Amino acid sequence: MKITIERGALLKSLNHVQSVVERRNTIPILSNVLLRADQGQLSLTATDLDIEIIESVDVDVATSGGTTASAHTLYDIVRKLPDGAQVEIVQNPEDGRLTIQAGRSKFALQSLPQEDFPSMSAGELPHRFDIPADALARLVDKTRFAISTEETRYYLNGIYLHTVDDGPEPMLRAVATDGHRLAQADFPCPEGAAGMPGVIVPRKTVLELQKLIEEEDGLIQVGVSDTKIRFEFGNVTLTSKLIDGTFPDYERVIPTENDKMLKVDGKIFAQAVDRVSTISNEKSRAVKINLEEGRLTLTVNNPDSGSATEELAVDYDSAPIEIGFNARYLLDIAGQLEGDVASFLMADSGSPTLVRDSEDESALYVLMPMRV
Repeated sequence: MKITIERGALLKSLNHVQSVVERRNTIPILSNVLLRADQGQLSLTATDLDIEIIESVDVDVATSGGTTASAHTLYDIVRKLPDGAQVEIVQNPEDGRLTIQAGRSKFALQSLPQEDFPSMSAGELPHRFDIPADALARLVDKTRFAISTEETRYYLNGIYLHTVDDGPEPMLRAVATDGHRLAQADFPCPEGAAGMPGVIVPRKTVLELQKLIEEEDGLIQVGVSDTKIRFEFGNVTLTSKLIDGTFPDYERVIPTENDKMLKVDGKIFAQAVDRVSTISNEKSRAVKINLEEGRLTLTVNNPDSGSATEELAVDYDSAPIEIGFNARYLLDIAGQLEGDVASFLMADSGSPTLVRDSEDESALYVLMPMRV
């Protein structure tokens, strides 16, 4: 194999694929990226056996061929080469080494044969649909902060993607929860998505997908089976296993009877929570909210460091209520609100609170209170 490629193009593709490669691997070849050159294209593939990313980039191919080399080392080398450099990559058939040369810089990396690189076959993907990149990015952005990191509840370690047909029109819905907060976002059901199984897309896949599609503005082709999901766009294909588990009946925890409504400027509220939480205990991050007509008081008491209070003028005319929340969770939800006004629907100090965005009816958030 002998190819020449501009440093920037190679770096961008390597950046995309190397991020799925785990730093520590018991199987040496999983630390490598598979490079295949043929007909003016270089294909780069990386996998951890749960996710596989394949990206193609235009190159000048002098000799076709393929090999594998350390993903992180190759990325670091290319990252440190000068901007605009022409990079020549040659595999030496005699000693199997991969030579990377740019200007006066020359590196020789150990390689492993491409035949040993594992292939992640997606099999049949019976449910296929197209979704605009910005719509998919929104579904991910609005919900990913609520994904659980608790490994024992593995079925919560991802976004639950499914279709619902209980409103005026069918929706593709993303839901994530960690038991303390829940985030839900909808998008009108794309053609072909109806009838797809509800699937749990793992946290790592969600994070990789988010990075890959942030610059995209076209359509994403999505293929789904009971065990795999595939996203194809531009010159990138991301294939992932799904979490094999049952997502809980999340609709049961979304309150429908909450009768106390608070309306507050989302940005001013978030800034006030951020200020008073400076005093809060790092572990519990507890902040107390006292509500009475027209006024909200935020209070934090920490025996180790002191106390803080702040008052806000708000739109509230129900019975007084005192309720506590984790400040970090409040700020996470506030960060998702696009409109000026945040609506909080409460029942009492021990029941879940529903949060909605004045500008976005298709998203909602549920927050469990805490004792303070």
